[in-house]
Amino acid sequence: MRLRRLAKVFASFFKKKRLLPCCLDASRSREQNTNMSQSAALAALRGRIRLLERPVARPGGVLPFGVSALDAHLPEAGLARGALHEVAGGGADEATAASATLFTAGILARLERPVLWCSALGDLFAPGLACAGLEPERVLHVAAGHERDVLPVMEEALRHAGLAAVVGEMARLPMVASRRLVLAAEKSGVMALVLRRRREGAPAETGLNAAATRWCVTPLPSSPLASPGIGRARWQVALQRCRGGEAGNWILEACDAQGCLAIPAELASREVAAGAQRRAISA
Repeated sequence: MRLRRLAKVFASFFKKKRLLPCCLDASRSREQNTNMSQSAALAALRGRIRLLERPVARPGGVLPFGVSALDAHLPEAGLARGALHEVAGGGADEATAASATLFTAGILARLERPVLWCSALGDLFAPGLACAGLEPERVLHVAAGHERDVLPVMEEALRHAGLAAVVGEMARLPMVASRRLVLAAEKSGVMALVLRRRREGAPAETGLNAAATRWCVTPLPSSPLASPGIGRARWQVALQRCRGGEAGNWILEACDAQGCLAIPAELASREVAAGAQRRAISA
């Protein structure tokens, strides 16, 4: 009897030893399957995010800046026409937004057809716009009685496809209002530009909105000249927010009489030299 019991104990022991590797293999396969399913789920999620962030074809097309470094950085190689863009001043120009106004005028100068400009401050200076290439006879100026009237004027004007762009000056741009402007711009293909301005002493508004891009233009010392005088103005142009793209920062010469920006000559030569050096190293 004792021998039989001992035989049964040994048999059960060896049976468990044979089953143990099978159990380990099963657990490993389950873990691998779980990891594979998680990886597949993450890959699918990344694919959906890429589809959501992919630039959508606009009915009005795209307006390039004509500066290769700037256009190459933007997801659509320029500013989408049927979209909302936000422009603000920086540094000492934060309240008046004079440089931001000229930056906006340069964008409009490279568009065809009339543009509508709505403001409540009443200080739009037509000769200044002409210096940035925007002919005064192309501008339909709407003097709003109050800032709250600017948004309804913009929304109504964006419904008219005969306009090239609609500009509105305001201190605040709530999310709901910006979304209405986006829908109107996408439907008509007219570019919408919000110029962020505020009265002296008023606090800055930095809330989020539905604009496709947000630009901040800060004045810099002008380009040096060989002889005494005032050179071409310079700006620090910062792309603070870009849907489907990344932020960026450039030092550029201000808009000329055709509304075109340019990279300062000394900076352009440095970029050429740096590119040649990189090519030599890679070779």
